[in-house]
Amino acid sequence: MAQFTTLGALIGLALSIILIIKKFHPAYSLMLGALVGGLLGSMNLDLTVNTMMTGAASMMTSVLRILTSGILAGALIKTGSAEKIAEVIVHKLGRSRALFAIALSTMIICAVGVFVDISVITVAPIALAIGREAGYNKESLLLAMIGGGKAGNIISPNPNTIAVSEAFKVDLTALMIKNILPAIGALIVTVLLAKLLSRRQGLLVNEEDVDLPGRSLPSFIQAIAGPIVVIILLSLRSINVTVDPMIALPVGGLVCTLVTGHIRKFGNFSEYGLGKVTGVSILLLGTGTIAGIIKASALQGDVVHLLNVLNIPAFLLAPISGILMAGATASTTAGATVASQTFASVLLAKGVPALSAGAMIHAGATVIDSLPHGSFFHATGGAVNMDIGDRMKLIAFEAIVGLTSTILSVLVYLIA
Repeated sequence: MAQFTTLGALIGLALSIILIIKKFHPAYSLMLGALVGGLLGSMNLDLTVNTMMTGAASMMTSVLRILTSGILAGALIKTGSAEKIAEVIVHKLGRSRALFAIALSTMIICAVGVFVDISVITVAPIALAIGREAGYNKESLLLAMIGGGKAGNIISPNPNTIAVSEAFKVDLTALMIKNILPAIGALIVTVLLAKLLSRRQGLLVNEEDVDLPGRSLPSFIQAIAGPIVVIILLSLRSINVTVDPMIALPVGGLVCTLVTGHIRKFGNFSEYGLGKVTGVSILLLGTGTIAGIIKASALQGDVVHLLNVLNIPAFLLAPISGILMAGATASTTAGATVASQTFASVLLAKGVPALSAGAMIHAGATVIDSLPHGSFFHATGGAVNMDIGDRMKLIAFEAIVGLTSTILSVLVYLIA
């Protein structure tokens, strides 16, 4: 029996969204929304607090894995490995395929474990330098990076993937593999849209925008050594040898610093990586509180009833919930987490396979996750020195990229 009313849960979620839009800290916004929603939905303070605690506690496994993933991310960024990967891809593909090269390099960097916003920031200096030489406008360059990042994000061991795999109790590697085809589709659409934008009049790259660091970078083999080790370790499950991401990701970071000759700085790089994942980890705890309230409310039953009344197939709840929750929180991680935590049991009860349901939610969470009330919007705009008004113009194009991967993820489920 539901412990909270649907109305209370929805009011709590709405309050969280309003607070986030008003620039209140997202984690506190979610906690306060959970508290208010729980009280309105039950009139019981103890029950509300305990449910919030339970919801936050359910995030701890994901948080631990995310914290350890910071070791890999810190190593890839601080050793210059991520930058080297992007540089090699761009140079190998050449100026004539620059937009494809930029999108592909961002996709790969994100896919090997660097957060999507950091992936864009890492590739941005190289993209701007190419744009300056080839005459591409900033809109086409930024869309190439964002779209590539979105494609890589749904096949990466990033926080959102980890959170979804935990909610559905599925293997992380299997979840990453499930969305390979949708990721490729998103990459193709990204390049097509970026080329379309490149033919329009837009913001040109100025000399002040180009700031390529002159530091020495590792070789390409050294740069990819850490990610390859992670992929191998996570793939051992196929031969019944299970290596948890909490082990595989830090080992990859250690290998990265070792082969690039920076082993003495391993501690410093890890600390840098920890700083990058701390915010996401705190956000997940806040997300857990509101997810706990929603999960314990009558919302799931009411949604199932609505689906039946409208004669909508139950599996569509997965992508729709991912889209709506990510849009509400302006975060792929928070949106995917709330959607998967809330509707996992409903989708499984309706016979949707856990792996497919998780993949569809995950893909859906990339459609409108970059709205202005989230940090991704501002971080990516700042990476190319673009003001808010011009950055807003890309949201529709980004949504098309995310919608492409979502539709393909649904088709993969229907065909399989």
